[in-house]
Amino acid sequence: MLNNSKELLNFFKSTSFSKAILISLAVSIPIILGIITKRFEIGLALCFGAFWCSPSDVNGSLKHKQIGILFSALLVSIISFIGGFLHLTGYFLYPILGVLTFCIAFISIYGFRASLISFSGLLALVLSFAHTLENLEVYQYALLIGLGGLWYLLISTIWYYINPKAQTEELLKETIVLTAEFLNVRKKLIGKKKEKYSLKTKLMTLQSELTEHHETLREILILSRKSSGKSNYQSKRLLVFIQLIEILENAIANPVNNDKRDALLKLHPNIKREFKNIISELSKQLLSIAENINNPKKIQVSNMLTKAFTTLEKSILKFKNENNSEDYELYLMLHNFLDYQKKQNEKLKKIKWLLGNPDLKSDDYIKNDKLNRFIVSQDYNPKLLIRNFSFRSNIFKHSLRLAFVVMLGYAVGMFLDFQNPYWIILTIIVIMRPSYGLTKTRTKDRIIGTLIGAILASGLVFLINSPYLYGGLGIIALVIAFSMVQKNYKASATFITLSVIFIYAILEPNILKVIQFRVLDTLIGALLSFAAMLWLWPAWSFMEINEYLKNSLKANTLFFNSITNHYQTKGKVPTSLKVNRKEAFLQTSNLSSAFQRMAQEPKSKQNHIDDIYQLVVVNHSFLSALASLSAYIQNHATTEASKDFKLITNKITNNLNTICKDLATINFEDIELKNKTLETKENAFIFPFKTITNQVLLQTNNIRNHKEAHLIWEQLYWLYSLTEKMLKIVNRFK
Repeated sequence: MLNNSKELLNFFKSTSFSKAILISLAVSIPIILGIITKRFEIGLALCFGAFWCSPSDVNGSLKHKQIGILFSALLVSIISFIGGFLHLTGYFLYPILGVLTFCIAFISIYGFRASLISFSGLLALVLSFAHTLENLEVYQYALLIGLGGLWYLLISTIWYYINPKAQTEELLKETIVLTAEFLNVRKKLIGKKKEKYSLKTKLMTLQSELTEHHETLREILILSRKSSGKSNYQSKRLLVFIQLIEILENAIANPVNNDKRDALLKLHPNIKREFKNIISELSKQLLSIAENINNPKKIQVSNMLTKAFTTLEKSILKFKNENNSEDYELYLMLHNFLDYQKKQNEKLKKIKWLLGNPDLKSDDYIKNDKLNRFIVSQDYNPKLLIRNFSFRSNIFKHSLRLAFVVMLGYAVGMFLDFQNPYWIILTIIVIMRPSYGLTKTRTKDRIIGTLIGAILASGLVFLINSPYLYGGLGIIALVIAFSMVQKNYKASATFITLSVIFIYAILEPNILKVIQFRVLDTLIGALLSFAAMLWLWPAWSFMEINEYLKNSLKANTLFFNSITNHYQTKGKVPTSLKVNRKEAFLQTSNLSSAFQRMAQEPKSKQNHIDDIYQLVVVNHSFLSALASLSAYIQNHATTEASKDFKLITNKITNNLNTICKDLATINFEDIELKNKTLETKENAFIFPFKTITNQVLLQTNNIRNHKEAHLIWEQLYWLYSLTEKMLKIVNRFK
């Protein structure tokens, strides 16, 4: 009960709920004023304009929000103007409808926010069939639609200035919770064999979610700080965000490859248990921070970590026997692993300190010229449309598919003489997405949600017979539907159905007929969408997974080169290293998402999924090793790079370049696979890991140097092994 009440309270505090209230106000006020002033049609037009522009109001900087809503207002005005003349007879309507749908959908080529603007345009196009003008000219109606968009922009901007911190706080809180969950899964992965696959998959999913949150937070915090100067609030939240990024890097990092770590810890279950306890406590501390982000005094203070570190250090010291190479190697590995956990604790302490609203010194601020390098501007060059006007582009195929299905859906509705055939095409544009997996999920959720909503509405209309109650319930259902559309689409579809039925119940006495057609239209639209994804210019993931693999490998190569360059040159950590780290995490996350989409597709379309999965996992392991190196060299003074270091790093870079080159020649559409393995060459390079490490251990008695040598050479050996493994997998496709 306590957890449910907390979740309900968090839901009411969320930006999703406040945005739903905002949309409901933007839609309701013009309607009410229109009824009062007897200018209902003007109120309705303003209502439509506000509603159609609301999808562009997503998390991001205020400037980007405002530009998105303005472009939405312009697009829906133009589409409404054109739509006013679309009430044509005969066959002329269908090609015009198809061309318009394609053109509007193709705008999505310019990124996520553009896809929301495109969705607004599609809504305006579809709903232009639902409303016949009586007292307004087409141009007047189109202008009022645009004014409705400006009205929504006004109240959205006012709300932002009333509560400017809301989206930052919510996103930061969600990021902290996801980071805590990531730590928890990493803890479970230590020594696990049975659940290894599911845990690794969970880690990939969490990393993708975290990367999305990081990208949004970068936009909000960096662009907001640039526009407001050195704001204390924005600067402190930015520094908290940086700590979270470094916590993720440390969480991914390991001083030794996972299999070797697990084998060593299996022999010492008490040490494994102590490490797990520390990671578990770090996760709990993060959750406490998330829960009390606005009230840092309530954050739990625990001495458990201090005690746990002391106990573990004593346990590890037992292995400090330089005369026994195996014990001493275990000591170095465990001590390096312990150092990572201590760094995590330092990051936690810094987050708590920053949330305590301290006075920052000028050195604490990050300069804007450095921050600018972490923001990638969207390319809005018109040539992008031309470059993507081919079947190689998924957005092109999606736009063409959507245009065809919209024409077909409307034709089916007209042929069957449905009450509201535009409901079919409305269902199509809401459900259809460029990927098969998401379309399948939304199809299922939409059908289930509509059926549940219809059943509930059928029961309620027998109990209620008041238009005022219908109106009130319709608005309440609309608020809940809008607030849940991102988090639970099935529930959102349920409340959208309830809202539509209650609103129609005011106008249509035969409400059961409305419910019947609503269900039929949704079923037809959903089935057409799903069928189109299977048979109309399908975009299966195996067709594009190669590109994601190459992008991820290239990003990892740049990150690796940045790390090795810094290790050789020393000095202050360059911004380029952190930028390349961000890109490596982003591209690895994109690769994971692409593989997840592939895993959701029909078995017959999952070409070489086992081999691709191996490449994805090895690539993740490669990033883990890079994170280990990166975290170590950024936080420790290191010795001079040896000739062997340069030789090995060149070998790894050459392997990476060869893999990228080979991937460019692979076609995963080929069903057959050559079952060949790389033959060992006579002059094949053998990594002298043990020899090099032992030389360092003999040359000096400095434990810090020993720890560095063990970690650096362990990671380089692991990186080299991973590139060799990738070469073998890729070679099978050549």
